[in-house]
Amino acid sequence: MNKTVWIFQYPAEVRKKGPSGASWYVGWYDFNGRRHSESCGAGSRGKNKAEKRQRRLQAELDLGVHQSNTKKTWKDFREEYEAQILPNLARQSREQIRAALNHFERLVRPGRVELIATQAVDQFVAARRKERGKNPGSLLSPATVNKDLRHIKAALKVACDWEYLAKMPKIRMVREPEKLVRYVTPEDFAKIYNEGCSSACLPHGPNLGHAPELWWKALLALAYMTGWRIRELLALRWEDVDLKAGTIITRHGDNKGKRDERVPVHTVVVEHLLQIRSNRLLVFPWGHDEQRLWIEFRRIQTAVRIKLVCRENHDHTPACHVYGFHDLRRAFATVNAQRMKPEVLQKMMRHKSYKTTLGYIDHAEQIDAAVAELRVPDVLRATDRSATPASAPESEDERPDANASA
Repeated sequence: MNKTVWIFQYPAEVRKKGPSGASWYVGWYDFNGRRHSESCGAGSRGKNKAEKRQRRLQAELDLGVHQSNTKKTWKDFREEYEAQILPNLARQSREQIRAALNHFERLVRPGRVELIATQAVDQFVAARRKERGKNPGSLLSPATVNKDLRHIKAALKVACDWEYLAKMPKIRMVREPEKLVRYVTPEDFAKIYNEGCSSACLPHGPNLGHAPELWWKALLALAYMTGWRIRELLALRWEDVDLKAGTIITRHGDNKGKRDERVPVHTVVVEHLLQIRSNRLLVFPWGHDEQRLWIEFRRIQTAVRIKLVCRENHDHTPACHVYGFHDLRRAFATVNAQRMKPEVLQKMMRHKSYKTTLGYIDHAEQIDAAVAELRVPDVLRATDRSATPASAPESEDERPDANASA
């Protein structure tokens, strides 16, 4: 058994906060060979506390009287979790995890990690569902609550792995309503492409080299023909585009799959990219203000009278009645669902599971085709049954004369 006790600082925390701002930790292995660590605070006071704790733990281990730490506070656990786990994740994921853990702390106020049970998670869900949603007059959506729950579940699982929590609490996900998939229909895409793009005003500038109309047509064509997420498109570099081979590369730092991938594209996409070819770094330079991109996309749709019906129970805003960029991704899945094998479509959308891909597809056309092919019993195929219902009274002209047989 390793009885060594040591003190340390996490390198990622030192880089972020500096040596004086990063917490000091004491680390050791218990009698079962399990590794433990305990936060002692930052600065010289934290280091002194860690050294005192180190000496005490070393004595307990040498004398064989040490007991495993089961009183880890949520605050200390979260410091360790953010120092060890979060640096390995993408920036957006780190922000979402911190936000979810902040909501959990605010609504539950956890003390010791070992005391977090199913009731605490249910308390969080009940309180979170009553909070205001993004749109005026709305409550937080079940999807948002479930996103928080997934991050909380991942953190508590790590607490179990580190043996700060004896039993994993039960996580009851909120049931989400099964809505029809909204996607950019071919008819609306044609209107936006043919008429809407000509009204585009942004982006503009002396270094753009082409009209905003060509910029938007290329962006929409690439989105509709590849199913890429908008952030992947805006991060695309010309050095990753091979117009002769008809391929583009999505980089691990720009996609959710965290892997480089060379993707063949249709000749229509190549033709659109040729029209905006330049020496700039990015294919679609826009800047960091994505909000302006959404506003311009909304204005383009309004110009061609796109007005979708919003059935959500909240105060509607102009954004409720137009398509979002993710609706182009759903359109790619929907229009190609019958043209591709499931595994091919899943790979092109870069989903880990085809079940995720199914959530992007509107199966209305497939169901219509299936209904048309249903087996109809012969008795229901009789054409004379639809001519005159059996219960319909006969007209006086068709009624036989009662005295005819006399």
